[in-house]
Amino acid sequence: MRRKRYQKGRLGTRKHGRHKVWVAQWWDDGQKRSKVLGRCSEVVKGQAESTLAAILRPLNKGAGNKQKPVYTFKQYVEGTYLPVCRRKWKESTRFNSEQSIKQHLIPEFAGTVLSDLSRERMQDFLDEKAVGNSQSVVAHLRWFLSAIFKMAISDGVVQFNPTLALYTPACKAGKERMVLERDQIRQALEVLNLKERLLFRMAVFEGMRPGEILAIRIGSLRENSVLIDKRVYRGILDSPKGRKGKQTARTVALSPGTVTDLKLWREKFPCEDPNQFLFPSETMKTPLSRDNAWRRDIQPKLQSIGLEWASFQVLRRTNASLSRKANIDDKVAADQRGHGLGVSLEVYAVSDLQQKIEAVTKLESEVLGKLPKKTE
Repeated sequence: MRRKRYQKGRLGTRKHGRHKVWVAQWWDDGQKRSKVLGRCSEVVKGQAESTLAAILRPLNKGAGNKQKPVYTFKQYVEGTYLPVCRRKWKESTRFNSEQSIKQHLIPEFAGTVLSDLSRERMQDFLDEKAVGNSQSVVAHLRWFLSAIFKMAISDGVVQFNPTLALYTPACKAGKERMVLERDQIRQALEVLNLKERLLFRMAVFEGMRPGEILAIRIGSLRENSVLIDKRVYRGILDSPKGRKGKQTARTVALSPGTVTDLKLWREKFPCEDPNQFLFPSETMKTPLSRDNAWRRDIQPKLQSIGLEWASFQVLRRTNASLSRKANIDDKVAADQRGHGLGVSLEVYAVSDLQQKIEAVTKLESEVLGKLPKKTE
């Protein structure tokens, strides 16, 4: 029996009428084969090489002297990277990550052979994106490129990682991180009806995410706390935000005012079914939609007092900022909100001017002591 050898095939160009085309050639069962892969004006060389590699892949199974497979960026990302990541990503992470990759990365590098992608080209791409996008968007794109090449190295698709030296350039300035002041919170509580006030309270005082609030079931309520073991994202029930496979359920304490409003809400809509949602939709079978809760119920009333810029994210940031200002232990506040201490301090907590004045005054006093008043 003839020994089966590994073959690379041959890729060349040929004139078909007035058009130049890519032509692939290879051997199959002792016979020479060929196939037109497309016009040179429409198919780049990397795509043609990748197509030829895909044709030869089943023929080279079991052959000696195996060589690394050839993939274009699009083929590897869509065929290998994303399917692997979908198994570990939560729904919210999957939706946002895939959207970012398909909107920015694939259109830019689709036909480029993965092993031909250079650090210079990727850095130029990040520099271009930095002109019109925030630091968060560009940093995530850099992270995705790094993750794709790390997986490609483990699969033997590339020999080295050109993303190690990539950096996030100076980006478009992001929006000011707004928080509600104490007086604004009081005004909001006065104009909101019972249901909206309870949703508002759970976000501002308890620090819960909107998906966690809307996924609360009657059976999860306690006297002065609530068990957060589910969240809803785009209509899909899932475990609370956190690493997939880790314990993410937590018990959230309720403030006295929230407990009072909660009792009023339960009296208005009595239900003893432990599986019933606390804030159901009109069908009573699914949780209330986040967009409906905010745009239809809460935002119009906030707009009447000049707080139309507020959002659920602003309410969560307000919780983190006011908790620090009230000298609440950072670890306790982070556990209440259900995220790490680093995220609590770096992303959500915002220091106001008064806190900064008090900080520099305290520092000066510690260093210099109480200085005597100057006399003329």
